[in-house]
Amino acid sequence: MKTLSWRKAALMAAVVPMLALSACSSTGGKPVDAGSNAGSGQVATTDRIKIALITHAAPGDTFWDIVRKGAEEASAKDNVELLYTSDPEGGRQAQLIEQAIDQKVDGIAVTLAKPDALKDALKKATAAGIPVVSFNAGESVSAQLGAFTHFGSNEKLAGAAAGDKLKAEGLQHPICVIQEQGHVGLEARCAGVKEKLPETEILYVAGTDMTQVSSTVTAKLQATADADSIIGLGAPFTLTILKAVTSAGSKAKVASFDMNADLAQKISDGEILFTIDQQPWLQGYGSIDALWQNKRGGFKIGGGQPVLTGPTVVDKAAASAALTFAQQGVR
Repeated sequence: MKTLSWRKAALMAAVVPMLALSACSSTGGKPVDAGSNAGSGQVATTDRIKIALITHAAPGDTFWDIVRKGAEEASAKDNVELLYTSDPEGGRQAQLIEQAIDQKVDGIAVTLAKPDALKDALKKATAAGIPVVSFNAGESVSAQLGAFTHFGSNEKLAGAAAGDKLKAEGLQHPICVIQEQGHVGLEARCAGVKEKLPETEILYVAGTDMTQVSSTVTAKLQATADADSIIGLGAPFTLTILKAVTSAGSKAKVASFDMNADLAQKISDGEILFTIDQQPWLQGYGSIDALWQNKRGGFKIGGGQPVLTGPTVVDKAAASAALTFAQQGVR
């Protein structure tokens, strides 16, 4: 699988015995010592550099744990000091970019869920000569905001893949649940589903409050008796949606985007039809490694085009292997 090939490449690229690496990570913009969370492997002989990884992660979303594991493993191999910060609010994420500029980092890897809020800060990064890579969200605007490549899934294509899979199951009227209004990637996912299944309804929920997610989904299902399926756009949200389906007494089938071990188990058990995986471990690993390669030799991975890490459909037939990787924290 692609994950294994990247991990093998990471080991093959190592050139000296392993050295201890102290990484820095955070939530909400407050750095903390990552300690043993950093990936392990041999360390490159290149000079130590500092890279900021800045996401729009909301507290408690396990998706970002997997992204960080990939980034930390690349940092361990590449002799990188990793500074991880996050904030789901666009303006505060922009402030984190400016903070990284002030810290004179050697590169910035950033998610572009709300690109309009970040464009001015990214202009400052470019003006300061700091190379930028985007990942996870914002593929369509990545280049114009100054990133030399983007790691992620084509979200419209991913949504279309989900729509095709639902259609193959004989389903026609899904509810697509968006947990963060204005997030360009999530909107694109539902647009892709709707392109394949025109009866798709969009439901917005407050992803920072799982109680509200549950109550809103339950009410919608009770009011929409003809909905035959419902799709969550992230593993923790889909697991909450699954419980809401039961609470509502609905017969709607459940599908998802993204992955964690609990979701993979539910697919294996037949409680969730499938998930569309974007392989977040690769996004974290690839973003850091690309910035290191750029620093060491001016290399620009992707040739100016996005590097796609998905979409990959994981259904019951594929769930056993996916569960193994998810339990290892790399899916």
